[in-house]
Amino acid sequence: MAQAASDKRGIVYRVLTLISVCLIAASFFSPGWWVSLTAPNYPEATFPQGIRILFHMDSVRNGCTIRTSEEVEENEALDCVHEMDTINHYVGMYPIASGGPVEKAFSPFLFAMMGVMLLAFAAPGRSARIGVSVVGYGAIAVWMWMAMYGENGISKHTTGYLSGLVVSLGQDSKEKVDDSNLSPIVKMLKQSLAESEEAEKPAAAEGAGDDKLALIDNLRANYNIDNNKLPADQQEEWTGSVMQVFKWHYAKSLARWFNEPERNDPLVATMSSIAQILFVVILAFMALMIFAAFSARSVFYWLLVIVPLALPVGFLAEYAGWLWWYGHSLNEMGAFTLKPFMPTVFGDGKVAQFTTHSYPAQGFFLMLASSAVLALAALIRFKQIRLAGDAASKM
Repeated sequence: MAQAASDKRGIVYRVLTLISVCLIAASFFSPGWWVSLTAPNYPEATFPQGIRILFHMDSVRNGCTIRTSEEVEENEALDCVHEMDTINHYVGMYPIASGGPVEKAFSPFLFAMMGVMLLAFAAPGRSARIGVSVVGYGAIAVWMWMAMYGENGISKHTTGYLSGLVVSLGQDSKEKVDDSNLSPIVKMLKQSLAESEEAEKPAAAEGAGDDKLALIDNLRANYNIDNNKLPADQQEEWTGSVMQVFKWHYAKSLARWFNEPERNDPLVATMSSIAQILFVVILAFMALMIFAAFSARSVFYWLLVIVPLALPVGFLAEYAGWLWWYGHSLNEMGAFTLKPFMPTVFGDGKVAQFTTHSYPAQGFFLMLASSAVLALAALIRFKQIRLAGDAASKM
């Protein structure tokens, strides 16, 4: 009887854990939060949702859609990321791309790591837990290394991340980049690379693959333009690693509205250092999780479920922290002067003549659902282990 009850609990908590893995995966591909600005000069008839942006795990994306109106026919939606950046810079606020750069760069690896943690938590027995952990974390480590430091590593990242980088520059992925400042040699190399990629591209790579290639080509062309403007001893050939693109893009984002190297350069250096430290921390944490898989009676074992369970709290803490930074890092070059302030995390607020709206989106609700399911799975697993221990002590 006791063994049958234990087996039943084992099945239930494993099924619940696998459901949670699916919910977390779905949350990664869904917007976690949305923010919009409304004002008298943005009438509801023209902007029914205001100037709206969506916060995804790997990027900030346009939340405005094409209007259905008999008076006006639109072929594409307003770029509300650019529009909000334009509005914010008047009060001295840095561009949206300035917030959470490290988190966005590492988001797919962190989510994949949480998935492996939960699969290890659900695995039956020590051997299965260790096997899942070693294979899973090993694959993530290789993927992360190739993306962050490898040649053309940016192609190993998500299309959403690449799109967010391009959109934050105020460009479309298919927009032709002005290469008038490029040297003849760089132009020839760029043309040769484009021709070789087109020749080697298989038919199956059409569609999403084409989009990713267009995004990378856009970033590479922008990088080469900026790189060509530097003194010869400071130029760095494009490698396409995430770390290289990350550092260049963050500096470009900060300087897009406020070109103050003395203020921006320390921020770039800080974020670059944090990114490199986080890379090592993730590797160390995954090693710890392999150790945690050895025994279900270890305190570390419960980290396998506690960390993914705390995902909504972590997301909110990051979101609120960056909002604080935006409101307390106002640049004096803005057209209007505001005192440092805390933007609204949840609900409606007021900044100058604008009303701000900040609310959770479906991704956050998926995280909450995942946490609720995981809490139940952890409780069932805890009872199963405790009853097994009590039975063993009586023998």
